[in-house]
Amino acid sequence: MKRKNVKKCVKLNFNTSTLRSRVLPILKQIAAGNYPAKVARILGLSRSHVHYYLKRMEKAGLIKREGPRWPVFYTVTPQCSKFLDGIERGLVPGPVVRLHNCVFRYPILVQPSVDLDWRRVQLTNWSQFLGREGGLTVRKNTGSLEVFCDVMEGRDPNELLILAKEEADRVAKALEARLGMRLGEGKPSRKAHFGIYDPVAALVSKHWELSDDVGKIDESEGHGELDWFSSEAAKDYLLMPGYVRKLLEIQRTFAVAMEQHMALIQELREVAKTLKAAIENIHPGLSG
Repeated sequence: MKRKNVKKCVKLNFNTSTLRSRVLPILKQIAAGNYPAKVARILGLSRSHVHYYLKRMEKAGLIKREGPRWPVFYTVTPQCSKFLDGIERGLVPGPVVRLHNCVFRYPILVQPSVDLDWRRVQLTNWSQFLGREGGLTVRKNTGSLEVFCDVMEGRDPNELLILAKEEADRVAKALEARLGMRLGEGKPSRKAHFGIYDPVAALVSKHWELSDDVGKIDESEGHGELDWFSSEAAKDYLLMPGYVRKLLEIQRTFAVAMEQHMALIQELREVAKTLKAAIENIHPGLSG
């Protein structure tokens, strides 16, 4: 009897948290055509960390190598494309923060000593130059230089902001060395957005886009999310479930304490009644 070929199934052995926070973001970046080093930069991970997951994904048949040995490029397999489609249809995004619209402005202390080979854009009363450096978009205005950071995802809004600033600083230092210019300390040139999936926002964003000074609700990623304009507001939102749990625990502890307190009062009342009865028996008329 001829044996049937049995396809070997390689298990990833990732838990749900790792699947949401590491595997899916990396796969999505590979599917978007990004190379491993850029994936690491976008997600705020080390290159070795990304390569660790890529090797396991390649072994599981989710991605495959393309092109020359160096630099290494990967593409997703048809199996992975189906997997990602199923994830998009069936899973709700986890509480991952998506940092975007993050731009840092550096004042130009000394103008470049060499001509820029970037695209020149003529505006009303000044011109600016647009270029690429270290994989990021850079814009030179009359007296400042702006670095547009990649989109990053993670769990800690403050950590993402620090990683974005470090990324922008590296580009600024590279430009100083290459162009013979000197830049001042970089500062945010606009409000960065910290996007977090929210089921209420998912419902509201299907009909409206809401915005105020604190944040906004939109559907820019294909699902509703809250865009907070500060890392602290985003962090408070992420910590809110923990605050609620603590309040519920306090409420339960208080309820138990109140039950014990009322039981003690009842016991004291019973003792008082017993004492009153005893006094009445010993000295009639004194208890009143």
